[in-house]
Amino acid sequence: MELLNKHGYQPLEYTSVLYREIGSGVAPADPAIRVRIVDAKTEGKLWADTAARGWAREQPDLMDFLRDLGTVNAARVNPLCFLAEIDGQPGATGDMLIHNRTALFAGASTVPEMRRRGLQYAMLAARMQHALDHDCDLAMMCAAPGSASQRNAERHGFRIAYTRVKWERQTS
Repeated sequence: MELLNKHGYQPLEYTSVLYREIGSGVAPADPAIRVRIVDAKTEGKLWADTAARGWAREQPDLMDFLRDLGTVNAARVNPLCFLAEIDGQPGATGDMLIHNRTALFAGASTVPEMRRRGLQYAMLAARMQHALDHDCDLAMMCAAPGSASQRNAERHGFRIAYTRVKWERQTS
């Protein structure tokens, strides 16, 4: 770390990388919550808008960027973009990538007015089931250290594998 600092690098972000065996999945979620994979061609904008609304609470000045990023995520090849709804109202997003029997859960976001209603648990349960159905044996995800996302993941069997540090070189 001292050598990186000496050469102008500073920590930009710390991330807990978490994992768990998929085994038999997780307990079923609230049946009032519907989680489904969206059709990226017809619902990509809905998914991107919902994701951006969830993320923008922490960074409201990044709303346009977050919406654009969500649009790119939804449009990639073979996207697995999940949307959680209560009474037909979209409230949470998540996506998933599968590689070599490992499912990477990413993009978890819940719109502020629908938080604390079980949407992210339902999202986790749906993605775990999808991974199980596609012969995955390991799930992983990333979260800010000590965050509500990390605590939620740990409540559902995820454990920290390591803490990742992203570095940025200062130009001034």
